[in-house]
Amino acid sequence: MVGSVGLGVAVPAFAAKYPTWDDVEKARANQAAKSTEIARIEGLIRGLERDVDAKQAEAERLGQEYLLALEAFEDAVDRAQTLQDQADAETARAREAAAKLGDLAALQYRNGKSDPTLELFFSGSGADADDLLARLGAVDKLVDANRDVYADAAGARDSAQSLTDQAKVARDERDRLKLQAEERMDAARQAAQAAQAALLAQSEHRLTLEAQLSALQDTTAKTTAGYRAGVVAERKRREEAQRKAREQAAQRAREEERRRLEEEERRRQQAAAGGGSQPGRPSAGSSPGGRPGSAGWVRPAHGGVTSPFGSRGTICSNGYCTSSGHRGLDFSAGCGAPLYAAAAGTVIFAGWSGSWGNYVKIQHRDGSVTAYAHILNGGYNVSYGQTVRAGQVIAYAGTTGASTGCHLHFEVYIGGVRVDPAAFLRARGVGL
Repeated sequence: MVGSVGLGVAVPAFAAKYPTWDDVEKARANQAAKSTEIARIEGLIRGLERDVDAKQAEAERLGQEYLLALEAFEDAVDRAQTLQDQADAETARAREAAAKLGDLAALQYRNGKSDPTLELFFSGSGADADDLLARLGAVDKLVDANRDVYADAAGARDSAQSLTDQAKVARDERDRLKLQAEERMDAARQAAQAAQAALLAQSEHRLTLEAQLSALQDTTAKTTAGYRAGVVAERKRREEAQRKAREQAAQRAREEERRRLEEEERRRQQAAAGGGSQPGRPSAGSSPGGRPGSAGWVRPAHGGVTSPFGSRGTICSNGYCTSSGHRGLDFSAGCGAPLYAAAAGTVIFAGWSGSWGNYVKIQHRDGSVTAYAHILNGGYNVSYGQTVRAGQVIAYAGTTGASTGCHLHFEVYIGGVRVDPAAFLRARGVGL
């Protein structure tokens, strides 16, 4: 059983009884049995394909729902904060205007302009704008003479109260959307795990099933031993090809990082010779990709920064479109380049997630979360629940999801909201 799609709903992975090589050998001796076994194996292959397609489609759907829920939550956070800032500003304006009227009242009183209601004004403590305005409202002559100031203070007070009420509603909505985003993430995680289990089952069984099918369709006297050996050899060949591809990608990444550091040093020396500043130079203790710095954080990829955090146009690719804002930092990691855990932590997501494509999220000890998007198909080096160390290779760069070329889209979450990764990393001694 594999935890799968939906909120709290578990469904089984594709379950089947797979034929053994002995089953195949026996079936070859009888035409009817052979035909039955061929049909059975062809059905198993189709079943694996359908299972992968269905679970990947569900993972894509729920991954995109999670992204939309996250964006709605982040918008709600911004709205609640904006309303509270406006309420605080109006409260300050009300207090300032009320204090101004208080000064005018005191001046009138000192000048001997008798008004019995002034005694009422000075009898209270005047601790807040509401109390002050209430007593000022009783000072008829003062209000008549300074009606505009009073109206401004009263208007600011009423506006502050209205905005405060709106901010509370917005905070309640923010909290609701946060829970919804967390639920959507959990559903997307389960669906991604189910899709990966289906892919693993396909990878594990399909090669053998196809070899068994070939053996059954072979009309010669050749035994199944050669087909079995062929399966083993093909698996070894694929593993070796993957190993070499990753070694080559790692070498390219190291060369790219060396060139980047050489260019940074060249610019630093030019700036020093000219007596100017040294933009872009890594701070002391900073950490190039993969090597932890003094604060325990590392650069998550080699290569330069190609797109900063902030506003950016919409990008559409591979059937997905991004929002207009760019809530991450892009590194120009080449296809297959290693991606590193930015700090020690625990993997809380590893799977497909809508426009992020193949996606990994890591929860760190300080409560922050980092995320790595557009990972190469088959490029995961970690799984859900795994503990990782700073600088550990967690995946390989790709161009899945809404991506137009191989790179790392890197995100940092604080309190569930994405923040600027550049400022976050620099504050921890990581040079960019």
